[in-house]
Amino acid sequence: MDARIDRVRTGVADGNAWVIGDDEEVIVVDPGEQAGPVLDAVGDREILAVICTHGHAGHGGAAPAVAERDESPVALHPKDRLAWREAHGDEVPEIEMEHDGAFEVADVTLDVLHTPGHTPGSVSIYCEDLGVVFTGDALLAAGPCVHEGSYPDFAGQLSAIGSGLLTLPEKTRVLPGHGEETTIAAAEKSFDSWVTAGPVDSG
Repeated sequence: MDARIDRVRTGVADGNAWVIGDDEEVIVVDPGEQAGPVLDAVGDREILAVICTHGHAGHGGAAPAVAERDESPVALHPKDRLAWREAHGDEVPEIEMEHDGAFEVADVTLDVLHTPGHTPGSVSIYCEDLGVVFTGDALLAAGPCVHEGSYPDFAGQLSAIGSGLLTLPEKTRVLPGHGEETTIAAAEKSFDSWVTAGPVDSG
């Protein structure tokens, strides 16, 4: 198995784009707002798909431009179509992701987990083969991620973390949409404190 993961800093709010693949082909997760840095990281490898963990422009704004290079499909959960439309107008993603959907790249499988709360259509992408889960803004190292200073659905976000993510193997690396990585084990230890603290808005 030659698959590897490249992290690309998107430059906005310590954002992360992720490139998963080998020397021949890749899938891009959350390209951010500028196509250039992601395409530089991809190089001459073929882009099989561009996955948006949710519809916010800070994560998927560059998705059409990145996908256009190799005429690749863009994937988004249908419940985030409204957020997507705010950034992209009538341009529609080619793939409507659903829970338990899957992608294949470089001999590894990427499984789709619906983890709503941050947005109705937020998904996380789990790769058992590599021992990682790409959580977008569903879960950061510091806990559930806010949007524009508040939590759209804090209870739903906690529920998705508890039932959809903390059930993964403890050693699974959590590769989030912002900031540094963590592990499922570390998130599990902090979960009760997030529940107790409640939805503390950040401004």
